[in-house]
This record gives sequence, structure tokens and C-alpha cells, in this order.
Amino acid sequence: MKSQCFKFKLPIFIIIALIVVNAAIKNFNIKNFNIKNNNAIQRNNKAGVTPNKSEYIKKNGLKDAEIKKSQEVKHKQENLENKWKIGYDEFFEKKYVQAIETERQVLKEDPNFYKAYAVEGIALAYSGNFKNGIEQIDRALKLNPDYGYARFNKALANELYEHYDEAIKWYKSALEVEKFEWSYYGIASIYGRKGDIENTIKYLKLAIDINPNVKNSAKNEEDFDNVQDSMEFKELIKK
Repeated sequence: MKSQCFKFKLPIFIIIALIVVNAAIKNFNIKNFNIKNNNAIQRNNKAGVTPNKSEYIKKNGLKDAEIKKSQEVKHKQENLENKWKIGYDEFFEKKYVQAIETERQVLKEDPNFYKAYAVEGIALAYSGNFKNGIEQIDRALKLNPDYGYARFNKALANELYEHYDEAIKWYKSALEVEKFEWSYYGIASIYGRKGDIENTIKYLKLAIDINPNVKNSAKNEEDFDNVQDSMEFKELIKK
């Protein structure tokens, strides 16, 4: 009986022993892996190496280069804007030759600086060169068709040379992108020359609605000589 009990317990003992041995082997392997992994991390830390460090440096280097390039572009653009503004002011001071030269310097640095073409063009027109003036204004519009100041300058140049229908067309074109009082005023002044009281009042009123100071210009504007005696005109520009 004792012998049979022993025979029965032996297989159970063997199974338990195998389970224990297997568990011990797994535990040893896990422990060994952790030790190796920790050793590798320590070696990397001692060497000052982090995972993907070279890639990190490369990305940061590219980012720094992009930032530097962006800053250089911005700085150049600001310088061009400042120089363009000098030419713009020179035109309004009736220094047409200086304005042309200033804007040409801008365009030497950046042939795509469309605003410089617009100022150079109108300065050329006021200097007696309508053809080249319109060509330069058209270059501005080719680069930026929605540039309101270029559309306005094309209208102004045409008005200056008495191409009135073309001038009105371009003043209206300028108004499509910007409700500028002087575009309305330009249209009004053309109708004023023609003695068209109704349209003169219509567009001059639109200009005054935007900027009441337009009245002061209208009072002494020769373009309104043919309508200035009308009651509608007098009523509109009175204080």
C-alpha cells in the first residue's frame, strides 16, 4: 500500500519540479535581459549618446538654417519696403526724376517688387512719358492684378493724358478692390470736365462720404469749373 502511494506521488512531484525549474529559467532570462539592457543604457549615458541624437542634431541644424534664412528674407523685404516708400514720398513731393531712380534701385534688388513698378510708372507719366509709364504700371498689375494702387495709377495716367473713358474704366476697376475716395473723386472730376452734373455729384458724394475733407479739394478744383455754378454742386461742397 505504501509502495503504491509512492508510485502515485512520484509523477506529481516530477511535474511540480519541472514547473519550478521552468519558472526559474524564465526568471533568470528576464533578469539577465534587464541587466544587459541597463548596462547598455548606462554605457550610452556615459558616452553622452542618446537614441537618434545624430538625427536630432540634423533636424535642429536644418531648423536653425531655415529660421536664419527666413530672417534674412524678412530683413531684405523690410529694406525694400523702406526704399520703396522713399520713392513713393518723392513722387508726392513732385520729385519725379528722383522717384523713378529710387524705384529702379528697388527693382534692381528685386525685379518682382510690383509696388515699385506702380510708382515708377506714374512718375514716368507725370514726367511726360505716358507710354513707358503705362508699361511699368502694367508690369505691376501682371505681378499682382489685384493691386489697387496700380489700378488707380493706370486710371490717373490715362486721365492726365485725357483718355477719359479709359480712365473711368480703371478708376472703377480700382474700386473693385478698394473703396478709395480718390478713385470716386477721379471719376467725378472727369464728369465735371464734361459738364455732367448728375454723375459729378453722384461720384463726388461717394468720395465725400468716405472722407469729408475731399470737399476742400473740390472747392478749388478746376476740373469742376463746368459744374461749380450748379445748385447741386454748391449744396454738396458747402460746409
